[in-house]
Amino acid sequence: MSETMRKRGRPRRLNRDAGLDIAARLFWERGYEGTSIADLTHAMGITPPSLYATFGSKEELFRLALDHSIAQQSQRRSEILQAPIPAHEALAAYLYDIAEGDTQPDKPRGCIVSTAVLQHSEENASVARTTAALREASMQILKARFDRAVSEGELPEQTDTDTLARFYGAIIQGMSAQACDGACTVRLKALIDVALTAWPGSRTVSVKHDAADRQD
Repeated sequence: MSETMRKRGRPRRLNRDAGLDIAARLFWERGYEGTSIADLTHAMGITPPSLYATFGSKEELFRLALDHSIAQQSQRRSEILQAPIPAHEALAAYLYDIAEGDTQPDKPRGCIVSTAVLQHSEENASVARTTAALREASMQILKARFDRAVSEGELPEQTDTDTLARFYGAIIQGMSAQACDGACTVRLKALIDVALTAWPGSRTVSVKHDAADRQD
């Protein structure tokens, strides 16, 4: 067998992180059900057997790609919320950071967790539960920060912190949908400015977004 034939017969080895980057982008752009195994293998330049050998299944690849994608931003956003600053200021910075993430020019619009698996077939219900659990976890992180604000006197003792967290969670999901429809960063930040007026406790001057954020 010639050297050329051996090279042709040798399957391409896939860098795992590079594969997760590619998969996350496809799932983000097209949604879970809109992304096929053929789409994934073509983008990665590998065969289906190689994909299954590396990642197990499409569902497992989606879960891994989600973890890979959100790990890049979750630490920064957690640090924003937990910073030793007033809760209202931390919330503003957190929401503005999400608005910027939803509208990055070099990435798909919106948020993969918010939009990748909303409408789905029954056979993909477990995948939908995965993203729903991630959205619930983010609201519980907000609730924990609001509980702290109650204990520190920044929110009234009777504040329903669960409902308050779900209100801002709805703002986050709505921003993702609007970003997918073409909303620019400055428009989302203006929406956040309005949402912050619903804060029922003590307030600080909101983090102001610069006119340089404006996009067409």
